[in-house]
Amino acid sequence: MASPMSAGSFLARLKAEGLTVVEVGDWEHHNRNHKGPWGPVHGVMIHHTVTSGSSRTVEICRDGYSGLPGPLCHGVITKDGRVHLVGHGRANHAGLGDDDVLRAVIAEKALPRDNEANTDGNRHFYGFECENLGDGEDPWPEAQLDAIERAAAAICRHHGWTERSVIGHLEWQPGKVDPRGFTMAAMRERVRDRLK
Repeated sequence: MASPMSAGSFLARLKAEGLTVVEVGDWEHHNRNHKGPWGPVHGVMIHHTVTSGSSRTVEICRDGYSGLPGPLCHGVITKDGRVHLVGHGRANHAGLGDDDVLRAVIAEKALPRDNEANTDGNRHFYGFECENLGDGEDPWPEAQLDAIERAAAAICRHHGWTERSVIGHLEWQPGKVDPRGFTMAAMRERVRDRLK
């Protein structure tokens, strides 16, 4: 069981991994903790936003929208490779997912196919939303893929996790397709190599 890192440690770990970090407003205290606990944390979840335009994307992920209040993640990774911190604590990003997947993440084993939504993922995962239309055609610049790799590795390094603690939303919740345009297997290989 891992306690979430403090806001200060989160910021320091991301910077130590070589990331350019943008602090958005009072991100350290922006969360959904009144809706339930954050932690113990067990992994990192990667998403795509289905948006275009970095400033609009960051604003939506910070503030949310009708029916889904923000923050919608902890960090927004824009196409230029910058990580915009928009929240710290419980965030509306993972939703309900498969308890078998969570057990595999905790054990750092191969993921089973997600086939049910019975477990609160917002409690157990750090979340990064990545600026992309999610249509399978919008490109993923290398700077952005590098930032996803570095952000996931920073968290894994802090907690002593392997790359198997990094999953995509599509591996957690039935019906989700994000991130689309690269495979999580390839991203986990990148994280594994960075952690060596």
